[in-house]
Amino acid sequence: MNNPKDLKLYCLHYNECDPKKCTALRLKKHKLIKIIRNFDYRVKKAVILNPFSPIVLSIKDKDIIDHHGLVVIDCSWKRILSLKKIPLNNARKLPPLIAANPVNYGKWEKLSSVEALAAALYITEFSEYADFILSKFSWGIQFKRINNL
Repeated sequence: MNNPKDLKLYCLHYNECDPKKCTALRLKKHKLIKIIRNFDYRVKKAVILNPFSPIVLSIKDKDIIDHHGLVVIDCSWKRILSLKKIPLNNARKLPPLIAANPVNYGKWEKLSSVEALAAALYITEFSEYADFILSKFSWGIQFKRINNL
């Protein structure tokens, strides 16, 4: 495996969560993700995880992630509704998955940022990267187990 830090992971972060529970901020602390405040030049061609995309993420997206990166959006569900209007060329949604994070354990499609990133990485065959970022959380391996990833 290449160094996990070589993969370009980004988080469009709206600072709407408890910083102590925020998985994106923990990944930032480990220098595994870059926090961004808007869709700028760095992420124009990246795969952006957006639950409103009509396209489900697949192995076909692997090259885009490898070359341009992967973006997760960390915001409240109220704000995420405004994302419907953003035209994103490489927007993809994840298939239905079950959360393992302590806040939303067992709930469908209530993933934390790290769970969404890891799911996308498993789907696109960056499994070692996914394992590595989940290893930063005591419950991370549970996400992989309960979703049979």
